[in-house]
Amino acid sequence: MEMIKVNRLTKCYEGYQAVDHLTLTVNKGTVFGLLGANGAGKSTSIECMLGIKKAEEGEVSILGMDPKRDRTRLFQKVGVQFQEANYQTEIRVNELCEETACLYKEPANWRKLIKEFGIEDKEKSAVKQLSGGERQRLFIVLALIPNPEVVFLDELTTGLDARARRQVWKLITRLKEQGMTILLTSHFMDEVEALCDEICILKKGKTVFYGTVAKAIETSPYDRFEDAYLWYSDEEEMA
Repeated sequence: MEMIKVNRLTKCYEGYQAVDHLTLTVNKGTVFGLLGANGAGKSTSIECMLGIKKAEEGEVSILGMDPKRDRTRLFQKVGVQFQEANYQTEIRVNELCEETACLYKEPANWRKLIKEFGIEDKEKSAVKQLSGGERQRLFIVLALIPNPEVVFLDELTTGLDARARRQVWKLITRLKEQGMTILLTSHFMDEVEALCDEICILKKGKTVFYGTVAKAIETSPYDRFEDAYLWYSDEEEMA
């Protein structure tokens, strides 16, 4: 079942095509990785998919709904975690979770979520007192509070140490097994290999690879995915 369908999505800024005719499909219960160097168009693509930014061209369907026309209905079924999330720094973790839960008809148990993500001892702490890794885990929790059918995760484990990253991977795998559909961006290729069923690599807004990790390796000159990714995205050349 197709949960996310994007057809020829195009977004321009002053004549520059930040996203150039992006086409992809994400099926139910799968993890899809949208990859690329900084500035490749990943976050802009997600913002256009969600209707936060207006695309010049193309069509998007999430759960069979139009993100702009059906915004209110879709809001109840989709979770979003952005890399640069802005919340009141004085607000406490429990207050923020409670306020978020109040926005949804059938929210998940946020106390259970903060326990699963290892921040239950920070329940009464102000957001500004959290470490970078703790804040990142909180943002993932907030994306899961809607009890979503589809969740968008931007730079899933940035700021987490190796153990915390592995814990998050296990939780994401469990959510997938429960039927949740996940679209994520990541700069960690071991994370992509561990989690993603399919990937799309962007370079200057254009799709340069679409398929499985195994296929990306097979169609590159390399036998390691990280090397294949760098070859497709030209990140190694840029460095």
